[in-house]
Amino acid sequence: MINSVRNTVLSVLNKNNYGYISPSDFNLFSKQAQLEIFEDYFKEYNKTINLENARASGVDYADQKRIVEDAIEIFAEFRLLSLSVGIAGESTFSIPSPTTTGDVLYVINKIIYYTDPMISGVNTAVVINELDDTSVDFIALGVVPGDIVTTGVNGVFAIVNSVTSATRLVLSTNLFSSVGLTYYIQPTRNFKEIDKVNLSVINSLRLSNLTSPSTMFPVYTHRGVNLIVYPDSISSFGQVRASYFRLPNDPKWTYTSLVGGQPSFDQSQLDYQDFELPLEDEYKLCTKILQYCGLSIREAEIVQYMTGKEIQEKQS
Repeated sequence: MINSVRNTVLSVLNKNNYGYISPSDFNLFSKQAQLEIFEDYFKEYNKTINLENARASGVDYADQKRIVEDAIEIFAEFRLLSLSVGIAGESTFSIPSPTTTGDVLYVINKIIYYTDPMISGVNTAVVINELDDTSVDFIALGVVPGDIVTTGVNGVFAIVNSVTSATRLVLSTNLFSSVGLTYYIQPTRNFKEIDKVNLSVINSLRLSNLTSPSTMFPVYTHRGVNLIVYPDSISSFGQVRASYFRLPNDPKWTYTSLVGGQPSFDQSQLDYQDFELPLEDEYKLCTKILQYCGLSIREAEIVQYMTGKEIQEKQS
C-alpha cells in the first residue's frame, strides 16, 4: 500500500507543479499520518459505544463498532512480561518495549498471572523443537498444548504445540542445545486478572489485613518502565502476561536506484515497512500526508483543500 500512497501523493503535487517530496520526507510524513489515524480509531470506538448506548447505531453492514474493532485489533498483542531489576522484595516486570517484546506499548488492556505452580525438571535428550524427559510423565502432570516452557532465562520461552508421549513434548521453538538443562513448565489453564492500583494507595492496601494483595486478589502498579506486582510471590518469568495495544511500526518506502531521475521502489530492502492500517484507510493516509506536504512546501491551498476533505469525511 505504501507505494500506491506515495504515487498518489506525488501525482497530486505534480498536477500543479507544487514541488517534489523526497523519500525521507515522505517517510516522516507517513509516520505522523499513520499515528494520527491510529489514535483516531480509539476516539471513533468511543463514539460508536456512545451511539450504541443511545440506541442510535446500526447492525449488520451498518455496524460501525465492528469495523473500528477490526482495525484496532490489528495492533492487539498478548505477550509474556520479562523480569526487570527492581527494589529488593518487589516483583518487577518490564512493560512491553522494543527490547523486551519487540514492539512499542500504546496502552495496557489487561495483566494476568497463571495460578498453577510451575513444573520443573531436566531434559534427558536433545531433539530440535522438543522437550524430552524420561524421568517424568507429562500426561500425568497435566501438561497440555498452550502451556509455556522456559529455561529460567529471561525472555526465552516456547509454547507446547503437542504432547506426543508421556516423556516428550513438541515445542514451538527450539530451547535445548545440550542434555541436562533445567526447564520450567507453566500451565496456562487457570489464571487471574491482576488489578491496577495507583502508587498513592498501594502502601495503604498493603498495611491492611483486609485489603493486602494476595494470590487470590493480586494487584500491580505502574512505575516508570516497570510494573510492580503484589504479592512478591508472583516473581517468575512465564507467570505474568500482558494484553495490550502496540503502536504501529514506522512505515518506510525503500528504494535502491534511480530510474529516469527518480528513485525506484524496492520492497526487498531489509528496512522496508508497509503501512499497517486497513486498506480502506488508504485515502485517509493520502489526505493527511498531503497536508504535511502542503506545510512543507508552504502551499496553503493544499492544506486548506485537504483539511476541508477531512472535515467533510468526519461529518459524513
